Amino acid sequence: MNQTESCCRMSVDTLLIESAKDMLASKEEGLKEKAKIFALLGNEVRLKMMTVFVNVDSVCVCDLSDILKMNQSPISQHLRKLKDAGLLESKREGMTIFYSIPSDQKEILLSLIKG
Repeated sequence: MNQTESCCRMSVDTLLIESAKDMLASKEEGLKEKAKIFALLGNEVRLKMMTVFVNVDSVCVCDLSDILKMNQSPISQHLRKLKDAGLLESKREGMTIFYSIPSDQKEILLSLIKG
């Protein structure tokens, strides 16, 4: 609202207000988790990376570097943030580390990214 607008309700809908408060309280943990995900996905590079991950099984840093046309160093920094948040997991095969979405995160990320 801008400075000239204000709320002028005629009566307070206490049932609506209490019901909404209860609903938010019951979903608090899930909302906190989703807020963390939205904060991470608010970065364009990380959103692009996660869009790749929801569409393929696993990707290494070299592949992401070619896909995003970026140096490996900043990609690695973004991968670390996503991994620290539990949105990615890694598996080493020889000298190469492959990243993928953990199975417990796949569904929520699919719904957020693919819409």
